[in-house]
Amino acid sequence: MDRNSTIGLVLISVLLFAYFAFFAPEPQQTEQKTATTTAQTDVVKPQEKAPVALPDSVLQQQLGSLAPLANGQEKEYVLENKDLKITFSTKGGKVKTVLAKNYQTYRHEPVYLVDENATQLSFELPFLKGKSDLYSFYFNNATTEVKGDTTHLKFLAQLAPNQYIEQVYSLGKDGFTLGYDIRFQGITELNYSQLATISWKQKLRNFEKDAEQNRLSSNVNYYTTAGDFEKLSETSKDLQNEKVSAQVKWVALKQKFFNTALISRGALQNVEIASSVDMNDTEFVKYVSAKMEAPVSNSSYQFYFGPNQYQICKQVGEGFQENVYLGWPVLNNLNRFVTVPIFNFLERFFSNYGIIIFLLVLIIKLAMFPLSYKSYLSMAKIRVLKPELDEIKSKHGDDMQKTQAEQMKLYQSVGVNPIAGCVPVLLTMPILLAIFNFFPNSIELRQQAFLWADDLSTYDVIASIPFTIPFYGDHVSLFTILMTISTLVYTWYNNQMSSATMQGPMIAMSYIMPIVFMFVLNSLPAGLSYYYFISNVITIGQQMIIKNFVDEGQIRVQLEKNKAKIASEPSKQNRFMKRLEEAMKQQEELKKKKK
Repeated sequence: MDRNSTIGLVLISVLLFAYFAFFAPEPQQTEQKTATTTAQTDVVKPQEKAPVALPDSVLQQQLGSLAPLANGQEKEYVLENKDLKITFSTKGGKVKTVLAKNYQTYRHEPVYLVDENATQLSFELPFLKGKSDLYSFYFNNATTEVKGDTTHLKFLAQLAPNQYIEQVYSLGKDGFTLGYDIRFQGITELNYSQLATISWKQKLRNFEKDAEQNRLSSNVNYYTTAGDFEKLSETSKDLQNEKVSAQVKWVALKQKFFNTALISRGALQNVEIASSVDMNDTEFVKYVSAKMEAPVSNSSYQFYFGPNQYQICKQVGEGFQENVYLGWPVLNNLNRFVTVPIFNFLERFFSNYGIIIFLLVLIIKLAMFPLSYKSYLSMAKIRVLKPELDEIKSKHGDDMQKTQAEQMKLYQSVGVNPIAGCVPVLLTMPILLAIFNFFPNSIELRQQAFLWADDLSTYDVIASIPFTIPFYGDHVSLFTILMTISTLVYTWYNNQMSSATMQGPMIAMSYIMPIVFMFVLNSLPAGLSYYYFISNVITIGQQMIIKNFVDEGQIRVQLEKNKAKIASEPSKQNRFMKRLEEAMKQQEELKKKKK
C-alpha cells in the first residue's frame, strides 16, 4: 500500500467514526425508575397548580345558565375490550386512564398509555363571555348502551329537557380506536361562529429497556388533509415548536412502539406542536404537546391508543401507517410490499420469531439466488483472466492509467464486462437497507426471546462492562459479534474469489468496515444483528454451492471462443465497453495536456 493510499484509508476511517459519533444514535443504557406520581405535566415542565374554586357569582357571570355544571361528584366508569381498558371520569366526562392490556413494560409492569400523572387534555369551548374547558364540567348522568359489537358510554350534562351537553364514547369488541362525539342542544351561551381549542400535553413514559433508542423514536407526527405526513425532529434534544399552516387530519403523540392520537372526522386548524427533553428525567423520555382548533359544530373525533404496528395502523385511517417508520420512499415500498407481507405470512405458522427471521432470510436469499449466481459467474470470468491481468500490471508498473486501459482492451477482446459482477450486488443492497429500517421499528419483536436474547427488539447482553467504551457502549452483544465474525469470514472468502481485481487499500477497507459496524450495531436490536448473521452464513453457503457448478476450465474455453468471434466481427463489440474505452482515452488525453 503506497503513501497516498494509506492517507486516504486513514481519512475515510476518521470520517466514518466522526459520522457515527455525531449522527448515529448514541448507545446508552439507563436504568429507569419505577413510575411515580410527582411528574410535571407540560412539555416544558411547569409546576403543578391546584385548581382554584371560583365563587358562584363569577361562575354565573362567566357561564350563565351552565354554572351548575361546575359542581358535582366525581365517579369512574370503565369501557373494556380484549385490547384496551379505558377508565372515564364524570368530572369532564373525559378519558382518565388507558391500559394496553396485552403489553408490559420491560420491568413487566402494566402499560398505561394515558394516566393522570402524565397527561393533560383540555377542550376549551367558545362561550359568548369567554372560553371555558368542557372537561371542567361535571357529567353526572352516565349510561352504557350496547349495539352489536360496539359499546357506547354516554355522559350527559343536562340543564333542562332541551338544554344539554352530551359526550359519547364508542368502543368495539377489539381494537385500539375509541370513537368520540360531542353534541350540544339548546346551549345559547355557546358561540358557534368561533373555534374550540383542544390542548393535549403528554409526557412519554419509558416502557423500553433502551431509553435512549426510545427517546430517539419519540415524536409528534401529523397528517394534513392534503395527504402530507410531517413530524418534528426525533433526534433533537432542544425545545421544538412548530405552527402548522395546513389543515390537519390527525395528530399523534408517538414513541417507539406505541402512540396516542386524535383523529378528526373533519379538519383540525391552527395546529401547534412542541417537544422537549429533560436528560435528567429517567422516568419520561420526552415531553410532547399539541394544540389545535376545530369548529364547535363538527365535534366528531376518534382516539387511537395502541401499538405502532403497520397492519393495525393501516386500518385506522388515511396515512396513519406512516407512524411506523419503514425507511425512505424506495425502502418504504420494499418493506410494505415485500418484507411486511412475508413476515406476516410466516407469523401465521410460527410463534418463535428467531425461526421467523431465519425463514425470512432464507426466502429472500432464494429469491435473490439468480443475481448471486450471475455475480459469481462474472467474478469467475475475471478470475480466469488473472494471469493476463497480472502480466499487464507487471508490464506497466505504477502507471495505473495505462494498466487500466490495457485491462479494458483485454476485457473487450474476450467479451467480459467487469462491472457485471457489481450490478447484482448493488441490486441486493436496497433489501439490506430496508431490513435495517424494518427490524428496529417492528413491535412484533418486542419482548420476544430467542436463545440468549430476552428481547429481539433491543440489544442482547452476554456481558456488562463496568465502564463505557466510546462508540461501543457498556455491554457486549453476542449477536453483533457473530455478525461481525461472519462478515469477516464472508469478506475473506469473497476476496479470494475477486483477488484479480482487488487492490491493497480496497482489501484493507473491506476488513475495516465490519469492525466499524460492530461498534455501530452493538446497541441496535438483536433481531437485526441476528438477521445479518444468518444472511452472511447463507450467503457463504450459496457461494460454496455455486462454486461446485461453475467450471472455470469451461469458462476459459468460452472466453477464447468469444475472443475469436469478436476479432472476426468488430461490430459486435459491447457498446458499454466502447463508451468506457472512449472515456479512458479522453482522460489520457487530458492528462497529457496537463503535463
